[in-house]
Amino acid sequence: MAQHEYNIHQNIIDECLRGSRAAQYELYKLYSKAMYNACFRIVRNSGDAEDVLQDAFVSAFKNLKSFKGDSSFGAWLKRIVINKSLNFLKKRSIDVTPMDELPEVKEENEETFYGDLSVERIKDAVEKLPEGYRLVFSLYLLEGYDHGEIGEILGISESTSKSQFNRSKKKIRELLQVNG
Repeated sequence: MAQHEYNIHQNIIDECLRGSRAAQYELYKLYSKAMYNACFRIVRNSGDAEDVLQDAFVSAFKNLKSFKGDSSFGAWLKRIVINKSLNFLKKRSIDVTPMDELPEVKEENEETFYGDLSVERIKDAVEKLPEGYRLVFSLYLLEGYDHGEIGEILGISESTSKSQFNRSKKKIRELLQVNG
C-alpha cells in the first residue's frame, strides 16, 4: 500500500513538474492541513501560518525539480515549511539564541514526565513557553526532528537543543505544577 501511495504521489509530482496547475492543487490538498499545523505550532498565529504556508508551497513548486525522492515528498515539504516558519520568526526578531551558558538540566524519561496529564493542559503550557524553548520542544516532540537536525535548523549546537528541550520540560512541569 505504501509503495502504491508513493507512486500516486510521484505521478502528481511529475504532473507538477510539467506545469499542471491541477496537479499542484492536488498536492496542496494532500498536504496543506498537516503543513498548516506545523506552521501554526511555530508561528502561533493563524493568519501568519496561512501566509507562511502559501509561501512554502510557492517555494516548493518553484524548487520541485530539486526533490530527488531520497525522502518522502511530505518530509521534503515539511523541511521547507519549517524553514519558512523559522525565517518568518527571525524577520519578526524573535530571539532563538543558544543557551549553553545556563546550568545543565538533568535529562528525564519522557514517560514519567507526561504521566496522565491531559493533552489540552500540556498544549496550554507549551504555548506559554519562552520562544526558544517552545521551538525546540515543538520541533523535537511534535515534528519529530532529532536534536542534531534541530541544531542545524536553528543554528545551535546539538547539546543546546537537548538542553533547551530539557529546560522546556522543566518549565512545563512548573507551569503545570507537576510533582516528579
